[in-house]
Amino acid sequence: MSTNISPKKGDFFAFVSVAVLGFATRSSTIVGNAEPWSTNRQERDTLANSITPVDRDRVWECEVAIVGGSLGGIAAAYHAMQAGSVTCLIELTPMLGGQVSSQGVSAIDESFLMHQTQAFPNSWKYFKQLISQQPALLSKSIFLEANSKLVSETNSCWVGDLCFSPTAGAMAANRLLQEAAKKSPSSRWGTEIAFKGVEFDPSGKTISAINAVQRTPRDRNYIPKGRLSQEIASWYSWQSDDEFEKSRLRLQPPPGKRMIVIDATDTGELVAWAKIPHRMGSESYKTTEEPHAIADNPDCTQAFTFPFVLAIGSDRNKSNKQVAPIKTVYKKELHRQEFSFSSYPMLTGRSFFNYRRIISQTRNNPNWDSPVVGDMTIVNWNPGNDWGVMNPPLIMASEAIQSSGQSQDWQGGLNPTALSHGEERALVFSEWLMQSSPIPLTHLSGEGMPMPTQSGLSLYPYIREGRRILGRNAYGQTQFMMREQDIRYDLAGGRDFSPTAIGVTHYAVDMHGCRYNNGKPSGEASSAATNESLVRPIVIPLESLIPQKIDNLFIGGKAIAVSHIVNGATRVHTGEWVIGSAAGSTAAWLTQSGNSTIMPFEIVSKGLMPNLQAYLRSQGIILNL
Repeated sequence: MSTNISPKKGDFFAFVSVAVLGFATRSSTIVGNAEPWSTNRQERDTLANSITPVDRDRVWECEVAIVGGSLGGIAAAYHAMQAGSVTCLIELTPMLGGQVSSQGVSAIDESFLMHQTQAFPNSWKYFKQLISQQPALLSKSIFLEANSKLVSETNSCWVGDLCFSPTAGAMAANRLLQEAAKKSPSSRWGTEIAFKGVEFDPSGKTISAINAVQRTPRDRNYIPKGRLSQEIASWYSWQSDDEFEKSRLRLQPPPGKRMIVIDATDTGELVAWAKIPHRMGSESYKTTEEPHAIADNPDCTQAFTFPFVLAIGSDRNKSNKQVAPIKTVYKKELHRQEFSFSSYPMLTGRSFFNYRRIISQTRNNPNWDSPVVGDMTIVNWNPGNDWGVMNPPLIMASEAIQSSGQSQDWQGGLNPTALSHGEERALVFSEWLMQSSPIPLTHLSGEGMPMPTQSGLSLYPYIREGRRILGRNAYGQTQFMMREQDIRYDLAGGRDFSPTAIGVTHYAVDMHGCRYNNGKPSGEASSAATNESLVRPIVIPLESLIPQKIDNLFIGGKAIAVSHIVNGATRVHTGEWVIGSAAGSTAAWLTQSGNSTIMPFEIVSKGLMPNLQAYLRSQGIILNL
């Protein structure tokens, strides 16, 4: 039912009741070209009923199976389907796209070198075009001039050349997969599906099946809480509950064929569950021989963030009253003491607000002008909603996974207490911003909002760093990993990865630190941060995507074999897309006739890199600069 609301003078938003995302439908599974993105509830429910219903137990047959609908996962699925491989993808949250959607980093941040050379995969350029063609806002507001406008008509920020709402990012990701599925009609993908583990063949080296659980909201008007700390246990549980009906899902190869698997989760969920050799957190010089490595501390992954959206305008203090009562473990004053705008103005010109402005009513100059009523910004700010306190650490180490029982019943490998602390930090920062602003600001939350959760926080935190695999024997290391000197102009000892290059990216070494609340040394590599002028084009070798122990597995995102320091340069949008594109393309190449018996780790030893590299180039992937 839709309700038209006549706005009164002084009201900021008056929204019709519309649902825009997969979690508002009867089933969030997307099969083939089913389209769940209607902004009309009646149309949306009709579409939902046309989607294959959720059975109690289901099987998807896949030549390429992708765990995680992150940015890398979307890239991997697109390239695999474009090649004709039957591809399956499962995503935990209700939104596809990771960084650009569920994690709320819907502002593309790219280096000057990448812009200058345009050394992006063709698929990345096309994905950005799709984003620019999506609706800027998915609900009606009193700002009629913004209704029916596209992202290209409201885009004006200074972090990069494209800023948009998380819902636009999710829609573009879905559209991209729909188009690719035309070349692979049997492919399937779905949201609200949690990874639960894998099965192996008798050798124990090949994944033969992936197990997952899908949840379907019982309430057709369901809106996620936006408090993952309170939702994660239910999302991963096999059991139905008051909020969700659950069904089991199994991904397996088609009869007579094999399946190539890609871990495209931002935290390395499959890596952790399968106990694949990996590292977490900061490393010492003794461990990596990197000049700026300080100490081994698996707790010290880079800070995570729960972004949220603020808008210029008054809602008569409603959102401030919603945020203010939030109880916090750490006193609010302790949080507020650390907040700042880092010498930037709050609103005017090259400001905090214009940095990641996702809606500009006038498209005025973000470097000089002031935002106007109705403008919106996505907040992801270092001395603000970043949370790097390791009491407790967010990413659970192997010992914590074992002691918590997650080895037997996987629950995501994240510490709910750490999640809660990060959520509290974000909400306190939002309150501080609204109270600090010289003009009214509104914290957006609820149905139809750019981040459609009850709290207004992102569905999942922006994960800068999770688990990072240790590769196999390559480039002089028995356990390969890319190191700091491999990507820096000013450090000796860098290696040439061009013989096995599968992609290239570039960014500054950007470190968002960690700390303990008692002030004890953290081991963070704070001195490793450097601007992009000192960073070489970062060539990604095939070996960084291939883990130990499991033979039919690739990494398709942040969990590649890089050090804590190198992760600071490869974790951003384009880096993740390049990695996912290479993983999906290579997986598809291995399913094609003539390659169907080759395992990922055999590509180099069998002298097939020239063939693979030629194929990658044919798919529009740049291998070097």
